[in-house]
Parts: sequence; C-alpha cells; structure tokens
Amino acid sequence: MTSAPPPTTPDGRYLVVEGRLWRRSNPALGPRQRELLVAALMRARADVGRAKRAKDAAAERHARARVHRAKVGLGERGPPWWTDGAPDFNRHLVRNTPYAAWFQALAVP
Repeated sequence: MTSAPPPTTPDGRYLVVEGRLWRRSNPALGPRQRELLVAALMRARADVGRAKRAKDAAAERHARARVHRAKVGLGERGPPWWTDGAPDFNRHLVRNTPYAAWFQALAVP
C-alpha cells in the first residue's frame, strides 16, 4: 500500500509533514541540476549513516555539512528561492503560520 504524498501549500513553497512546514526544492532548477544535487544529497545522507554506525564524529560532521550544502543548493535551506519578499516559514508548525486555515480545511471531510 502506497501512502499519499504530503500536502503542498497552495503557493507551492512547502510540504506539510506531521503538521510542520518543510520548504520544497526550487522549481526553477533545471532537471540535470536537480538530479545532481539530489544524488549528492543521497550520498551524503548515506555517509552520515555510515559515520554514525562507525562512531566517527569527524566523518559525521563532514557528511552533515555535505547534506546541508546539497539542501541549500536545492533551495530547501538557506535564503528562500521566491523573490516576492514573503517570509520563510520553513520548519514552523503549520498551525502557527498563515497556512493554518488552509491546512485545517484539508482535515474537513
């Protein structure tokens, strides 16, 4: 059984996972650029796991820094990728943001 994808805010900026907003990747990225960044992110995440299992704190820090760089490249961290001056609510609880009413309406049958 496949679970439904998480809801995306009407402006396309965030996904909602367990009541928290997570910034989506920059839609202006080209497919090749996105592919390279996602591959780098997945390699870095795997390296975090290997470093944790090996209890290698230095390798873990290095791998986590690579995860961060890939996420910044994707637009999921760092400065917002939109240019209209709207605030960034990345990692905020959706109920504490202007998206609260929209999200609440999703729960109504």
